[in-house]
Amino acid sequence: MTDKRYHCAVEVTVDLIGGKWKPVILAHLKEGVRRYGELRRLMPSTSEKMLVQQLRELEAEGLVRRSVFDTVPPQVEYDLTEEGWSLVPVLTAMYEWGEKRAARAGITVQP
Repeated sequence: MTDKRYHCAVEVTVDLIGGKWKPVILAHLKEGVRRYGELRRLMPSTSEKMLVQQLRELEAEGLVRRSVFDTVPPQVEYDLTEEGWSLVPVLTAMYEWGEKRAARAGITVQP
């Protein structure tokens, strides 16, 4: 990311958390540590391949920490890093705006 040129600070944010699934993953992780299977259940519209890819990218950017426990079967948990936690106000604003927009537009948001 450091080799890129940005012309607006929003570009930096969008580069890190842009796309359909990264903000959703981060929003779920702001609620606490999640196992991989929990994330899959919380995000039924995403494919396993997409979820893995997005989690890896968030981990590579230092926003998400992946912890693997030596159990059978292996247990994998994800949580926000300090840098990831710094995005919580942004995620909260997105959530609140989305709730209001959904209400105005008559869109049903299923938990």
